[in-house]
Amino acid sequence: MSTPAPDEALSVDTVLVPVDGSDESIDAVEYAVAIAEEYEASVYAVYVVGQDVVRAVEDGAVDAEEVSSNSTSFMEDVEPIAEAHGVALNHSTAYGFSTTRKTQHPGSVVLDTADEVDADFLVVPREPMSESGDVLAKAAEYVLLYASQPLLSV
Repeated sequence: MSTPAPDEALSVDTVLVPVDGSDESIDAVEYAVAIAEEYEASVYAVYVVGQDVVRAVEDGAVDAEEVSSNSTSFMEDVEPIAEAHGVALNHSTAYGFSTTRKTQHPGSVVLDTADEVDADFLVVPREPMSESGDVLAKAAEYVLLYASQPLLSV
């Protein structure tokens, strides 16, 4: 019995990457695209909206359409990264927090999305912890602890 080559041992059809519009999330998209290209897979990006923005939307201080527009604009900026490598990129937006659901936080949103899109691999940006309140830093800690899929923290 032969041992499979490293690239044969792992089958990847969908790479999930959480993003928030930061430079770190652009870097994560680049890594996700590189992995997807290697495995002839697609990338699914979930734009995770932070706590302050969610509260502002719920309080009526920020229009939900504006939040949607910002996430769409960011995705339009990163689509050329995937296109340059011939990788399909799909995306959605999710609130990383809820004032009515205690269990909804950035990490659970990432893992729930991974299950929904049947992601085989996760690429999680880790923003510097000195910037308190960053949505992706909070997600990364949780995802690193609880993900069942292989993952890369960048």
